[in-house]
Amino acid sequence: MSLDNRPIYAGGCQCGAVRFRVEGTLGDASICHCRMCQKAFGSFYAPLVSVRGAKLDWTRGEPKYFRSSSHVDRGFCADCGTPLTFTAPDGVGLAIGAFDNPAEIVPLIQWGTEAKLPYVDTIPQLPAEETMADMSSAPYLADLVSYQHPDHDTEQWPPKERS
Repeated sequence: MSLDNRPIYAGGCQCGAVRFRVEGTLGDASICHCRMCQKAFGSFYAPLVSVRGAKLDWTRGEPKYFRSSSHVDRGFCADCGTPLTFTAPDGVGLAIGAFDNPAEIVPLIQWGTEAKLPYVDTIPQLPAEETMADMSSAPYLADLVSYQHPDHDTEQWPPKERS
């Protein structure tokens, strides 16, 4: 929380080249299944939250933008490709997965359901395993070192020992 009791959120891209801070109450969180969002996120859908009414600051770097339609610009990290923003005439949405604590942001509605992939609703029924359970078929996991930016702000990134 800020000094005036406004919530503060932070996040950024996978490589750490772009970081953001949001001060204030977030707007509606949603999932969009439209084909344009599927392609922009390279995923089944795009989880987004509005920052309308809150203060958004880019604290390290800034996104690069792609004009995906006559009304929308999509921001992403030019270094690692992480999807970050959806900017439309009514405001900016941030990718929920780019926040340091994405579990705090719960989607309340689904949009673009005409393009919803037919198997999305059955995913929770699939068998589930933790990452390290796959070591027999992916032995590289045993000594994997992540170069992903941690889920908190850092003074410098990448660390000096790795740059």
